[in-house]
Amino acid sequence: MTRTTRNLAERQILKARAEGQLDGLQGEGQPLPDRSGEAMSDPALAAGHRIMAQAGVLPEEFTLKKELDAARADYSNLTDPAARKAAMARIAELEMRYNMARDARRSFMR
Repeated sequence: MTRTTRNLAERQILKARAEGQLDGLQGEGQPLPDRSGEAMSDPALAAGHRIMAQAGVLPEEFTLKKELDAARADYSNLTDPAARKAAMARIAELEMRYNMARDARRSFMR
């Protein structure tokens, strides 16, 4: 960041503080959260993940993984051959959707 940009940013912060625009913000008076794990990652990606986490939103890949794990657990408890066949079809569908979502994320991240 250049000196001019730093000075401009600092002036804007001081102006906002003087006008009271920084009062009552979430987390005011608390220490900043430890984000040392994000130091080596892409800042835009880290910000996107943080925003999604704060909003309580999970990527489709994660929800599909949970559904897949639950379907596998249910399958292990079934004894009826017809029910096991239907459960296996459900597991296959969930695996396909999970792999598609994971591959889409990986190709997007490249």
